[in-house]
Amino acid sequence: MDKNIEITSNAQAHIAQVLKIDKARYFRITVLGGGCAGFQYKFDFDNSKNKDDIIIKTSKVNILIDSTSINFIKGSKIDYVNELIGSSFKILNPQAASSCG
Repeated sequence: MDKNIEITSNAQAHIAQVLKIDKARYFRITVLGGGCAGFQYKFDFDNSKNKDDIIIKTSKVNILIDSTSINFIKGSKIDYVNELIGSSFKILNPQAASSCG
């Protein structure tokens, strides 16, 4: 299966820092149903891998994405940005084109 997900060095560094603080092994990404606003993403920290999880290993972190969510997020770029309104994960997903009028 083509995972083809880019995790920027900013995102990896932030995830690694939080995993260390939370004493967790994995960063979990779940894609929730779309709608007019596109996909919603849920981020969790986990110590166990489920049977249907796909693991993405980077040089700094291990990321879990369930087999359903991977289909909605493949081809995406995951970044962590600091902005005036706060810091957050940003996901640039080419599949999340809005089609509401």
